[in-house]
Amino acid sequence: MAVSVSAILLLLIMTVVFLRSGSLKVSHALVCVFLGFYLAGSSVAPSIQNGLTATANVVSSLHP
Repeated sequence: MAVSVSAILLLLIMTVVFLRSGSLKVSHALVCVFLGFYLAGSSVAPSIQNGLTATANVVSSLHP
């Protein structure tokens, strides 16, 4: 578990750096994809899913 958590943190830091630099290239996009796969397989995935579902429910309940 410690290896996957450190890999997730490394990929997350790299993704933030790439996005902040404004030059997201193909290699950078692959890092983002790998981050997504690692997050989906981690123990954090249910929390992320619940948070996204709650956010979608709040947004869908808003009426302009």
